[in-house]
Amino acid sequence: MPFSHLSVLLASSALVSLSVYADTATEPGEQNPYTLLSTIVVTGSSEAVDEVAGSVSFLTDADLSAQAQSDIQRVLRVVPGVNIQEEDGYGLRPNIGLRGSGSDRSSRIVLMEDGVPISPAPYASPSAYYFPTTARMSAVEVTKGPAAILYGPRTTGGALNLFSTPVPTEMSGFAQAFFGTNDRQRVHAWTGGRADVGAGWQLGGLIEVFTDETDGFKELDNGGPTGFDAADLMLKLGAYKSDGPMPQSVELKYQTREETSNETYLGLTLQDFQADPYRRYDASADDTFRGENELFQLTHKIEFSPTLNLTTIAYHHDFARNWYKLQGISADGSGASGDTGISSILADPVTYAAEYSLATGATSLDNSIVYRANRRAYYSEGLQTTLSWQTQFGGLDHDLTIGVRVHEDEEDRFQEEDAYRLEGGRLILTAAGAAGSNANRVSSGEAVALFVQDRLTLDRLTVTAGARFEDYELTREDFSTADPTRAAGPTRIRTLDDQVVVPGLSALYELNENLTLLAGVHRGFAIASPGATDADAEESVNWEAGGRFSRDGLDVEAIAFFNDYSNLLGTCTASSGGNCTIGDQFDGGDVDVMGLELTASWDAAKLFDTSLSLPVGVVYTWTDAEFQSAFESSYEPWGDVEAGDELPYVSDQQITLMAGIEASRWGVDLSANHVSEARARAGQGAIPAAERIDARWLVDAAAWMDLTDTLRLRVKAENLFDETYVASIDPAGLRPGKPQEILVGLEVKF
Repeated sequence: MPFSHLSVLLASSALVSLSVYADTATEPGEQNPYTLLSTIVVTGSSEAVDEVAGSVSFLTDADLSAQAQSDIQRVLRVVPGVNIQEEDGYGLRPNIGLRGSGSDRSSRIVLMEDGVPISPAPYASPSAYYFPTTARMSAVEVTKGPAAILYGPRTTGGALNLFSTPVPTEMSGFAQAFFGTNDRQRVHAWTGGRADVGAGWQLGGLIEVFTDETDGFKELDNGGPTGFDAADLMLKLGAYKSDGPMPQSVELKYQTREETSNETYLGLTLQDFQADPYRRYDASADDTFRGENELFQLTHKIEFSPTLNLTTIAYHHDFARNWYKLQGISADGSGASGDTGISSILADPVTYAAEYSLATGATSLDNSIVYRANRRAYYSEGLQTTLSWQTQFGGLDHDLTIGVRVHEDEEDRFQEEDAYRLEGGRLILTAAGAAGSNANRVSSGEAVALFVQDRLTLDRLTVTAGARFEDYELTREDFSTADPTRAAGPTRIRTLDDQVVVPGLSALYELNENLTLLAGVHRGFAIASPGATDADAEESVNWEAGGRFSRDGLDVEAIAFFNDYSNLLGTCTASSGGNCTIGDQFDGGDVDVMGLELTASWDAAKLFDTSLSLPVGVVYTWTDAEFQSAFESSYEPWGDVEAGDELPYVSDQQITLMAGIEASRWGVDLSANHVSEARARAGQGAIPAAERIDARWLVDAAAWMDLTDTLRLRVKAENLFDETYVASIDPAGLRPGKPQEILVGLEVKF
């Protein structure tokens, strides 16, 4: 049965059969639903954040359901220190950075789902062309500072860990359906529970489905599709023993997602964007992304004693995709051998007037429109185990964590290019490329990682010392583009191996019952790409200091940070801009990134004699990111750099204001996000219009009402005031953010 049919069936069954609307559906039982992962994650709950000597944010299921977002980039607006480069408007392939780490394809941070590295090939090819379905997550943890060395291999910016829906302790379920603008249809449903089977054991399971589709908000000149269709399925089966000697649990998770999206890298010229920001040229009419992933995860946790437990995870993740999209335009009809990249054309449509005319369909010529089948297959697999031990010696309390991970991954790139004629808004194939004739190579990575951390507590002082050791080898095998079967073997093999120690030290001091001070330092590190011959590893020393204040319902946290890069890396990807070979890396030398992160929350109902809850909050980030030396680079986002040039796609100021009203049977939630202007190219001073990402205010609103004891009505608006803005200028022209979207839905829980 197709996923979409299955999800509608589950949602419909729930809507007609539920008898009680219970708030425990997303937080079943009284225990922490993430105890199975408690050993291998930094927090696992919002309460545990206050015990961490570093910058950690934990968004609960209640936080996520307030706006019912499906775009992780919108979710992360309430987390300080996050840099986001929007792209498609729906968050299908997000670009997330932390503390100026670089955001392109979220490749500069650690991405995880349930503690497992989730980018397609974390070592060999970390660019996240696959990203987990945000709307099915029940919690999100963002870790920055020294605490991030628990994860790896990239430790500079930090880590993003997504928690999937846990198997509930009692039989329960959930169903939600949204319908709205541009024929948007979202359906999400899950059901599961546990049952006693004797001897202190319980058996449990969960089935969850999610589908999402829309016609899209961009408009092709020929009226073709610009939306997407995605479906996600997750199954969990487990056995759990929480009482008696040596409690333990074992859980098997299976997850798969399929996506087809009519997405493109082709944007607009500045003049065309100003005339109609949602236009798409017909040359991109056949741009289509198709992807499918499959994840297996087996997790076992055993408590040898109340102070000693061991968690082990085995995982295997496959992901295959083909983004068939416009690559270039050939003004003389010579096809792929003489095409000009779309980035160059849209940046200078006067010089490339002939190519621009062909892209828009004003003229037509055989072999002028060049498409590339960006076909890649990935896998990653590994085994990781973590021992946690709470003990006392030397007059101190110790919380000791020791972990090891053995991992390998691979990217298989097999691409060709075809040539077309654009006529009457239709693309007509005029020359088909031979399979693998554009790129034929395999990149792989093998790694062993060790992690040791000791959290020492003496009265009001907690000191956490840890170190991560990475021993890795990367290999790139290039095959002849005339040898699609690879029978002749590789024509070139390049290897890169290294061993690195990443230490971290932090301290937390409870000044009084309301105020806690914290400080920390750790080494930032990111590995080079397979096949890199003239790029060093990325290294930095990262500092942070701040405090937390809590009294009478007011919670405030302020943290200043300073990341001192001795060498910043830039990686050429299709999404970062053209005029470089995909996979090449560039040294950026000394870079300083400093900033301030501030969060505050309070229930304003304390000012009034009311039974309502009136939560308000603010999240603010100031970032200053500058190159410290001059150099020449063929990496397009940098170009020729002068000392003092600002990093691209890093806004100086970000602020999110939040306010809500919640009664027993209804609630309203508002979120206003401001991002100051940013530049698409490294530089300083005034930003040229063609390189400027304008400042903007975006407001999202959501409201809910319990119609009956079994049924909740939801209404939400994203970009409430229909702000038009430039979301991105890379890799090829200006692309808009998503306009106003209104969604109406029904939700049930039992």
